[in-house]
Amino acid sequence: MVSVLSLWLPILVAAVLVFLASSVIHMFLGYHAGDRRAVPDEDGVMDALRGCGLGPGNYSIPHAGSMEVMKSEEFQEKARRGPSAFLTVLPPNPQARMGRQLVQWFVYCVVVGLITAFVCGMALGPGAEYMAVFRIVSAVAFMGYAVALAQDAIWSFQGWAATARSMFDGLVYALLTGGAFGWLWP
Repeated sequence: MVSVLSLWLPILVAAVLVFLASSVIHMFLGYHAGDRRAVPDEDGVMDALRGCGLGPGNYSIPHAGSMEVMKSEEFQEKARRGPSAFLTVLPPNPQARMGRQLVQWFVYCVVVGLITAFVCGMALGPGAEYMAVFRIVSAVAFMGYAVALAQDAIWSFQGWAATARSMFDGLVYALLTGGAFGWLWP
């Protein structure tokens, strides 16, 4: 067994590598450019939504606050007429405040590293071979970076192509994490 505290260096190195890789993926490679589509009348839709006074958050249209409401004829009629949508409203000009999100992303990378270190520290002893560490760490980190993304395709209709691209990113992050832990394993 290896303690999580003795794995602080691979946790931080992996977090930095994943942070840098995600920056390259999203700023330079461009394969996520088609993950979201434009609405046909962007200005009209923005004007209509602006008039609703929606604050940042997640919304569903039509919205049923309970199973009873969902079963009601009024709700069923709204659902039949459509459109149905999940809507995420961001604060105005979110790109200007990206620093907070980048800090949260780095903290998330550290948390994935901590959980990975905890699981792998119980499974592997000191002096474990590089490939044994690499395989187990990569599998655990893949769970943290990628597997849960499938829920967005299943429940939010995100689309499997966009989900697969994000899961591929998770695979890259997991392999980088496995490499860092294998290299720095005590």
